[in-house]
Amino acid sequence: MNSSTEATGSIWRQPAQVWAVAFASVVAFMGIGLVDPILPAIAESLQASPTETELLFTSYLLVTGLAMLITSWISSRIGAKATLMIGLALIVAFALASALSGSVDAIIGFRAGWGLGNALFISTALATIVGSASGGSGAAIVLYEAALGLGIAIGPLLGGLLGEVSWRGPFFGVVALMAVAFIAVATLLRGAGEKPRPVAFSAPFVALTRPALAVLAVAALFYNIGFFVLLAFSPFPLGFGAMGIGFTFFGWGVALAITSIWVAPWMMRRMARTTVILVALPVLAVDLIAAGIVAEIAPALVTCIIVGGLLLGVMNTVLTEAVMEATDLPRSVASSAYSAVRFIGGAMAPPIAALLWHAFNSTVPYLFAAASVLVATLTILLGRKVLTHIDDQPADAAVEDAAAITAGDAT
Repeated sequence: MNSSTEATGSIWRQPAQVWAVAFASVVAFMGIGLVDPILPAIAESLQASPTETELLFTSYLLVTGLAMLITSWISSRIGAKATLMIGLALIVAFALASALSGSVDAIIGFRAGWGLGNALFISTALATIVGSASGGSGAAIVLYEAALGLGIAIGPLLGGLLGEVSWRGPFFGVVALMAVAFIAVATLLRGAGEKPRPVAFSAPFVALTRPALAVLAVAALFYNIGFFVLLAFSPFPLGFGAMGIGFTFFGWGVALAITSIWVAPWMMRRMARTTVILVALPVLAVDLIAAGIVAEIAPALVTCIIVGGLLLGVMNTVLTEAVMEATDLPRSVASSAYSAVRFIGGAMAPPIAALLWHAFNSTVPYLFAAASVLVATLTILLGRKVLTHIDDQPADAAVEDAAAITAGDAT
């Protein structure tokens, strides 16, 4: 990533407003894996079944995905700062409500509100950083990707640390950190670049009629099933306490961040994007099958989770760049349409995995995830004819555009 490399010299010399949004971005991405270590504790404390507990992911991801369809329409009318502030305020309010809840049903509902706030925030954060950063867009993108990786890695670890005290601890932690982020953004963000042109409400829906974007979105839906079975279901068969789960998924997040930022761009400089996808997806399916076979052996399952993180990082980055090269649509529109569809896959996966576990055993959910990933592979293979143009662009040429939907790939 040449543009990123050229910018790294100035990445640390940024205005205060850029650091404010970057800090808020870290905390927002932490929210994705924060509840992972406390899922068993919530199930035990609130006398909830694993399926009910997994709905904490479903409500969050489903609302995030649906909200993505309207975030570009909202931000193009009220401006980036107002959108960021509303998103942060909603996260604070619903995280606090979750911490104070006395039933799993209430937390499921409040996580849905949290998802709305997260959609508003993450869909606007990158554009704000790019518009305000010094050192060019390359520096801004590196900074944003660093925030994404840091948040994904720290979320489970913080969840484990605070979860050792109480399952409510991680929620209170998010409240405190996001409140600080809200104050920082409100105080330091003086402008967020040029106000974008108003986007039509129907734009993301129309975008999904484009064959190339439709193929990638459907593939991402099934890929995300594999992603979230690994992330959201694995805490149950692992059998660890909150700290053990936290450390496991800290390693998963670090692995994902490393391959997303460094390995995937290296691969795309040497292979076509569709080739990278068609290599990474079957390998991910094999890893999920292995996870199912060793699901009752904790050290082996941990290894599969970490390997899965490496593969997920590659897939996230490559799919991101592929989507942005698939059409000539504005970045925000392509991002909204693609992210909405793929989040639906993430929303379905956790409760289905829990139901399969209850009906059969801990192996079957991973086999279901592997089958879903193979469906994603078949989708790309059958749709490759409409994707040929995404292989004609050098990887470095798409860096700026691709990062515009990195937020959607944080899941």
